[in-house]
Amino acid sequence: MTKSAKPVPDGSLGATPYLAVAGAADAIAFYRQAFGAVETMRIAGPDGKIGHAELKLGAATLMLADESPAMGIHGPLTLGGSPVTVHLYVDDVDAFTTRAVAAGLKIVKPVADQFYGDRGGKFVDPFGHLWWFASRIENLSNDEIQQRAQSLFGN
Repeated sequence: MTKSAKPVPDGSLGATPYLAVAGAADAIAFYRQAFGAVETMRIAGPDGKIGHAELKLGAATLMLADESPAMGIHGPLTLGGSPVTVHLYVDDVDAFTTRAVAAGLKIVKPVADQFYGDRGGKFVDPFGHLWWFASRIENLSNDEIQQRAQSLFGN
């Protein structure tokens, strides 16, 4: 007899990034070192390729798998880039990104204070995935953000 399953599992925070990676085992090792991720699941096939893995990044879950051309699954290195950026809030963006850059993360846009109340920056990992890491430094209303945007961009 099976237990009744919850449609949304406990701990699910909404949308979960599922990354296709050329070299998922290496990506997991990188995310553990650079981001402090904790591996919670790994399913490997007979060929050693990872069909599914899950990592915890703070309260967030990240899923990933090796590329599978036969299934039409390709990572950004194969595709020539990714149009998607994974956004993650962290407690101390400066300390977090210093550690990650030392581990091999590349800076796309350096960490800086943003007009909408965050301090953040954009990065690319060795597997071609884009990341935006940020810490909230000001609590602003939508109106305050709009006013700052108008002042900054002249809208």
